Amino acid sequence: MEPEKPDSQEEDLKDEKKALTSYAKYTGVAFQMMAIIGLCAFIGYKIDKYYDHQIQWVTALSCVIGVCASIYQTIRQLKA
Repeated sequence: MEPEKPDSQEEDLKDEKKALTSYAKYTGVAFQMMAIIGLCAFIGYKIDKYYDHQIQWVTALSCVIGVCASIYQTIRQLKA
C-alpha cells in the first residue's frame, strides 16, 4: 500500500471545512427563521392582549406573516 499523498490530505481538509461552513450556514438560517416567526407571534400576542380580543386573530395573522417573511429571507440568503 502506498501512503496518502499530501494533496489528498489537503483536499480532505478543504472538504471538511466546506461541510462545516455549510452546516453553520444552514443552522444560522434555521435560528433566524425561528426568531422571525417568534418575534411576529409575540407582537401579535401583545396586540391581542392589549385590545383584549376574545379570538386571537392578530396572533394568527402575525404568525402567518412571520412564516412568509422567514421563507422570503431564507430564499434571499440561500440565493446569495
